[in-house]
Amino acid sequence: MEEALYNQWYIGLAIATVIIIIAAILLTMIWVAAKRILKLANAALGLVIQIKENTKSIWELEDTNKVAVSILNEAKNIRDHAGLVAGSLEEVETK
Repeated sequence: MEEALYNQWYIGLAIATVIIIIAAILLTMIWVAAKRILKLANAALGLVIQIKENTKSIWELEDTNKVAVSILNEAKNIRDHAGLVAGSLEEVETK
């Protein structure tokens, strides 16, 4: 009877050892995958920063468009006022 108990104990110990080894292997695989993900994420972050710098001028186009519209409006005002001045000069010259 004692021999059967020892056999069951050794079988349980062997099963526990196998489970621990499998868990250790799985944890090691997860750790390696996490390191790979971190490496790829760092590479992607570098690319994101580069893309941000390369597209900064596109985001500044809105400001450029606002300034261009302002310049156009001022040019139209100058043209209109120049027309008024020219009209006034013609009236003065004809009198």
